[in-house]
Amino acid sequence: MPITKSGLITRRSLLKSTAAAGAALAVGTGSVPLVNIRRAYAQNLPNPADVLAKINVGNMVKKEYREQYKLGDNDELWDPKKDWIRTVDWEAIRKEHAGKTVRFAIGAADRESAQDQIEPFAQLSGIKIELVAIPDDSMYDKVVAEFLSGNASFDAIQFFSPWLGDFAAQGFLKPLDEYVAKWNLPFDDFYETYQLNYGHWADKGILGIPFDCDIQMVHIRPSIFKKIGIDADRVKSIETYDDMIRIAPELNKAEKGVNGIGMMCGRGFWATYTWQHIAAQYGLELFNENWEPIFNGDAGVKGLETIVALSKHAIEGVAAADWPTNRAAWLGGQIACNISWQDSGTQATRPDQSKIGEDVLTIFEPRVKGGNFAPPNIAGSTSCVTASSPEPEAAFLMLAYLTTASIMAMNEANANGVAPGYKSVLNNAKLQAVSQPAKVWGEELNYAWCAPRLPSGFQIDQEIGFLINKVVVGEMQPKAALDEAAVKVKDIMSKNGFYQGKDPMNFAATKPGMWVGRGKPLPF
Repeated sequence: MPITKSGLITRRSLLKSTAAAGAALAVGTGSVPLVNIRRAYAQNLPNPADVLAKINVGNMVKKEYREQYKLGDNDELWDPKKDWIRTVDWEAIRKEHAGKTVRFAIGAADRESAQDQIEPFAQLSGIKIELVAIPDDSMYDKVVAEFLSGNASFDAIQFFSPWLGDFAAQGFLKPLDEYVAKWNLPFDDFYETYQLNYGHWADKGILGIPFDCDIQMVHIRPSIFKKIGIDADRVKSIETYDDMIRIAPELNKAEKGVNGIGMMCGRGFWATYTWQHIAAQYGLELFNENWEPIFNGDAGVKGLETIVALSKHAIEGVAAADWPTNRAAWLGGQIACNISWQDSGTQATRPDQSKIGEDVLTIFEPRVKGGNFAPPNIAGSTSCVTASSPEPEAAFLMLAYLTTASIMAMNEANANGVAPGYKSVLNNAKLQAVSQPAKVWGEELNYAWCAPRLPSGFQIDQEIGFLINKVVVGEMQPKAALDEAAVKVKDIMSKNGFYQGKDPMNFAATKPGMWVGRGKPLPF
């Protein structure tokens, strides 16, 4: 989750138990034809089955978590028929790509853990990976500068998904449809919201492979709810946002040191995400078919009014709360009902991360009478190949490896915040046993709401959030703040080429991803 002026410091660093990218295999060329060297190199690689056998729970999930959930070393938290690394033809990959080099841009904080995990991909493919470490607080600026130079020093990059519009609109990203088809990547195993918002970009085809597939959810402490006479239930504990407002004062007084509501209303995008989360249930639409902002209508205002009402019973400092402060208060046992990302429901059950233990239940999104059931797919990250890469196919193969179902399932088992977006993972019974929110999470993704990945999308989120924060602290009224935000957003979009006869982003192609739950019956 981003937290810097330029856009991204991740909510998590990739743990040593996750697969990242990179390899340190050197290949000399001499005067021998390169194709012969590659063939010889591929012949000296280990048996793929032997390598794959080690990419398992026993080697990649923390020992204490394996013991906590009685996981066997070879328990499958995924469907092997959907796990790309176990279905792709590694011999064919070696024949075409062994000995090649791919450069992967990664945040500096992730370099060490990535370096520790480079060997399996190198052994499987024979592809050499070099990490291009970029300081986290300057990643966006550095990447843009490299793209604009026309000679980016990397072949692939993993980044905060709201930047997708910035890079896609300028033609900086390589379309991947050809490689998805050639290597049978199970792209349709990703939930539709991630296919459309982290993978596809408008009508330009597949430009990315979803990586950190976030969703915001509501988590409660059953013991606190019991004290105010409410039994923990995924559907009935908080049926509507009116119910949440009603019980918030009671939750606030139920137990000393525990506040009723947790949410993020800090300045900038933090406040925007919380507002989008709640306003989406009222039917929030950000733009009309001409890309004109319409979020200052009734749904947007009601969502902001709900935030104001809840903030009166929220943890102290809610107007400055970002993800780290919210996470610390929640896992420290100081919140009864928390509006946050899905990993708050997983990490709460891990003794080394939380004081809550089993006293947590992730519930279905509260409804709004006459509104939508629209759980919000907000933030996350995607992985892409640069248009200027001399080895785009090899770069694609690396990213396909990193995002494969088994590795992403084990990320979730490790509760490290790197979220799987696969149907075959979140619907896996063994995965659901180690991930408390997974069942509800997987069902809600079929109804997900998501903001379009606009050029300058992060700047838009920032500007809206600055004004929302003014409402939370009492400096502005909801309607006035959103009206002013709409003017600012239209100005930003005008500077990015909208409203001039040919918009940089096709609305009709983008609209299906904005709310995939349209017309579907409720899941309960």
